[in-house]
Amino acid sequence: MERATTFKQYLQHIGHSETTIKSYLYTVDIFLYLSPGAEKFKYKDILDYMSEKGKHYDRNRDVIHADLFTSQELELLIEREERYPALKLNNQVLTSLLIYQALTAGEIAALKVEHIDLDKGTVYVKESRTLAKRYLELQPKQYRLIDRYIQESRKELISVETDKLVLGKLGTPITTDDINYIVSTFKLLFPDRNLNPKTIRQSVIANWLNEKKIPLEQVQLMTGQKWISTTAKYRQTSVEEQRTLINKFHPMG
Repeated sequence: MERATTFKQYLQHIGHSETTIKSYLYTVDIFLYLSPGAEKFKYKDILDYMSEKGKHYDRNRDVIHADLFTSQELELLIEREERYPALKLNNQVLTSLLIYQALTAGEIAALKVEHIDLDKGTVYVKESRTLAKRYLELQPKQYRLIDRYIQESRKELISVETDKLVLGKLGTPITTDDINYIVSTFKLLFPDRNLNPKTIRQSVIANWLNEKKIPLEQVQLMTGQKWISTTAKYRQTSVEEQRTLINKFHPMG
């Protein structure tokens, strides 16, 4: 109990919420339950265990960090040349919502013009069956892009009366199939890698946590994920961080 309390105090000290702390302590309890004699583990035993389980868990949880894209790589998607000039702004708005807000294809298809508030610099994302509603900040480079799209390109492209924000090439509301197709045309930039709306979203979430160091609880809110454990699987703990934690809490460290 004394060691668990010390670990809890450490988690409180580095700013985790009570919900996250409970999640970590629950994980420790599971580790002790599944690892008979873990209290007698030596320093090297714990390092070996974490390394082995980390490799196995990364595959099982459907997030393979080595296959994800960096922020710099994702920027290439919005900068690429468009085959059809009339669709350039349309596709750039779509791409920006993927790489800056980590929206799913379904969420983009559901967006309405009224969900964009350029005065406040936000986009409102409706609740879905699996994701919570949220207001997300627009990036500075999106302001003019989206404003020009709404005021110019969308008015020229639209062919039916609709309040949906993003349109397809025929001027009708874009569908998830349309979005998947558009993203598939980006694969020339990364011919040997798995690029689709899902891996883009996974990459953005991982970059928020690991590149930009945004707190876990904040990233959970930004993604709309209802369980913090779902968000936590995108967080990478480096070997050096693992060693630091073990040194701090292992009696022989």
